[in-house]
Amino acid sequence: MRGVIGFADAEFRIALRNRWIMILTVTMGLFSLVLTLAGSGPTGTLGADQLSVTVASLTGLAVYLVPLMSLLLSFDAVAGELERGTLGLTLTYPVSRTAMLLGKFVAHVGILAIALLVGYGLAAITAFGLDDEAAQGLGALVRLYWSSLLLGAGFVALGYLASALSRRPATAAGLVIGLWLVAIVLYDLGLLAAIVADDGGAFTKTVFPWMLIANPADAFRLFNLAASDATAAASGVSGAAQSIPPERALVTVFVWPPIAFGLAAWRFRRIVP
Repeated sequence: MRGVIGFADAEFRIALRNRWIMILTVTMGLFSLVLTLAGSGPTGTLGADQLSVTVASLTGLAVYLVPLMSLLLSFDAVAGELERGTLGLTLTYPVSRTAMLLGKFVAHVGILAIALLVGYGLAAITAFGLDDEAAQGLGALVRLYWSSLLLGAGFVALGYLASALSRRPATAAGLVIGLWLVAIVLYDLGLLAAIVADDGGAFTKTVFPWMLIANPADAFRLFNLAASDATAAASGVSGAAQSIPPERALVTVFVWPPIAFGLAAWRFRRIVP
């Protein structure tokens, strides 16, 4: 544990020096604030409090932004040290490679936790200022926070995997951008095309729900929207959110971080510096 904490502290200081913490925190804060103010209009028509509407909007934002921030944090964790020639020196410490990667993981997830706390906190403060009934959506905001952190942790680990598969940060950067496009954009487009082609057949009824919750980003969105009072206002997948039990989506959100980290650690142990 001492080695894990040491690597986490070093990685956190590097991120602080490179201004990653400030960049991610400001980004989350600005987007959250804009979405809260933009969503202040339809609350009366929907019969939902301001914070519930904000949480539904933030869910749509988090699906795209949290994975991207996580991948940008982690893509050079291994490839960067390889290119700089510091990996060989780092591996001389009496700490296992898994512990070294776990230290980086703790630091990066901690950075993400700070950015999300500031962003969602600003959204909550603004919502309370706009609506006296905003306290009704507080539970949904807390649920969004820890599930966003789990989603980010999974993509941090996937960034390590991409980094461990590359010898240079530029290659790792290309891999994580491609991964983000496939997992967040193209995956849903492919499912939509398959549904249109199937025209209500067996794929739509049996295969589609399982493929939807297999993607951690879709599972995260379904889990949060299924429990939201403002689902219809914020997402085109509201029908799917109501037809798929949120417990199934929650399982995917929980299991992806350890699976992705295990794959990254397995690959990292096979790297020769």
